[in-house]
Amino acid sequence: MRMKLNRIDLNLLVGLDALLSERSVSRAAKQLSVGQPAMSGTLSRLRKLFDDPLLVRDGSSMTLTPLAESLTYLVHDILGSIETLVTVRAPFDAASDTRTFTIHASDYVTLVLLRSFVRAAAGEAPNVRINIAPPQTNYFGPLLEARADLVIIPREIVGHVGTAYVSAPLFTDRHVCVVAADHPVVGETMSREQFSAFPHLSATGGIPPSFAETQFDEISLPFRIEASTTSYVAAPFLLEGTEMVAVLYERLARALHRSAGIRLLEPPVSLAPITEMMYWHPRHSDDPGHRWLRHGIRRLAEQL
Repeated sequence: MRMKLNRIDLNLLVGLDALLSERSVSRAAKQLSVGQPAMSGTLSRLRKLFDDPLLVRDGSSMTLTPLAESLTYLVHDILGSIETLVTVRAPFDAASDTRTFTIHASDYVTLVLLRSFVRAAAGEAPNVRINIAPPQTNYFGPLLEARADLVIIPREIVGHVGTAYVSAPLFTDRHVCVVAADHPVVGETMSREQFSAFPHLSATGGIPPSFAETQFDEISLPFRIEASTTSYVAAPFLLEGTEMVAVLYERLARALHRSAGIRLLEPPVSLAPITEMMYWHPRHSDDPGHRWLRHGIRRLAEQL
């Protein structure tokens, strides 16, 4: 299928992107703050342009045609490149700029690092909006699709990413065992036998299994999960009145140990530490606003 560029209204790509992501004319219209008739007109033009229905009715919902599925990532990437083209050399004035930056990070990273950045940004860039969202299971999909400016996640979880994305280290952390302060059995230390005997609270940050649990499996250390949560921050508060053990990051546990009423213990086995990394798409490397975002976060990470 070949098209002449002079036949294409690039504004249609914005509508196509919304339709592909929302799979609904009404939701796409709401996303772009336009009327539903206007979005229906956009869909009609797109169907004619691509000679394909793109969205088809499936009961009470709409599904994408195979062509539409194949266009999803491509359209995201094109729009991201266009945005970079027009903004990469645009000046960035933190005091007056109105950009929105989206960061995908766990609530643990938000508590330990990003809350300080949000506070600093509020004073330095009062009109800039910082949007923090949880990490996705397809870690870098939001970067590829231009839905996120940064992804902050441990290097040990994602592994080697090659040159597809740019990265920078932020901080390291280690694991500790955490129990309720009034745990009826555990004393100052925890043995391997106790670790395996007590029920466990699994905190994954939304991406199971946790890095610690992966290490337990590798060394054949048995453990029994009695409860689980996707929230690192909620985990310490769920231990009260139970005999459960949670394995959490030390910075998080120390930040919450008083308010959550918990005790920190050394794990009965040696666990590898983690390094929280900041990842971004190369298209943003020379964007002045994106540099402001990255430098601000790294500056605060260096103070941890």
